[in-house]
Amino acid sequence: MADDPTLGFVGLGVMGEPMCRNLAKKSGRTVVGHDVRVEPLGRLGRHGVEGVETLEKAIERADILFLSLPGGEQLEAVIEGPGGILERGRRGQIVVDHSTAPVELTRELAGKLKEKRIDYLDAPVARTRQAAQDGTLAIMVGGKKTTFQKVRRYLKCVGTDITYCGGVGNGQAVKLLNNMVLVETVAALADALAIGRRAGLDGEVLFQALSKGSADSFALRNHGLKSLLPGEYPEQAFSTAYALKDLRYALELARDVRIDARLAKEAERILRKTIEAGLGDNYFPALLEVIEDVGE
Repeated sequence: MADDPTLGFVGLGVMGEPMCRNLAKKSGRTVVGHDVRVEPLGRLGRHGVEGVETLEKAIERADILFLSLPGGEQLEAVIEGPGGILERGRRGQIVVDHSTAPVELTRELAGKLKEKRIDYLDAPVARTRQAAQDGTLAIMVGGKKTTFQKVRRYLKCVGTDITYCGGVGNGQAVKLLNNMVLVETVAALADALAIGRRAGLDGEVLFQALSKGSADSFALRNHGLKSLLPGEYPEQAFSTAYALKDLRYALELARDVRIDARLAKEAERILRKTIEAGLGDNYFPALLEVIEDVGE
């Protein structure tokens, strides 16, 4: 790989666009970007990102190619599909996948890329859309440590807490378990809020008291106080549909290692009901609407 690599970024959605912007602003490298939509390319052009019209051009230009895709299906298409990385990639290239995808699929795709001498890191991200904008994401990385060391300086452009988790697939495993615990915690907070309100408690008083005790958590201070309490579940955030996708991936991993994961299964059931209620595109704490409506 060249000492001054060209960086590519594919997938410029809610998280990917600000991550690409921070990469361009802080890396000191040429950054090329691609998305199926033209709007983010126009916005990023003002920050020095060179927009390219096709995936093939992004692959051909980039020495290190970052991906931020909706899920495993899209990841498979970008790597194995026509004009994808397996077809257009080259020896010595590095692929850094910030998507959230199944662990087994990640390891399978990494193995295929390895046959072409393309290095692969799974590097899913955690925290909020605001953290993506601020460059303060948490990043969990799996893959060869030598490859991780080559790209760490670029990961620091988009994140402040970067954890090397071991071999390929381990980054995804940590991310999926993070999101599993988060969804379960938010569901527990929704239960507490619904019970407390029906018992005559002021929700603000309840959550503030919990935040000063052993029930305090990141989920309480963010998802609880900022979303559950005011009943605000905007779109263009971590939606119920996305939360369900990540939870399904975590349950796949649980089945692979023969763990029943009963609490995760219950959280999955509540998310499915939330989607059935028409809230699939809303921020996933919207599950409170279902819990309060049916007295879950």
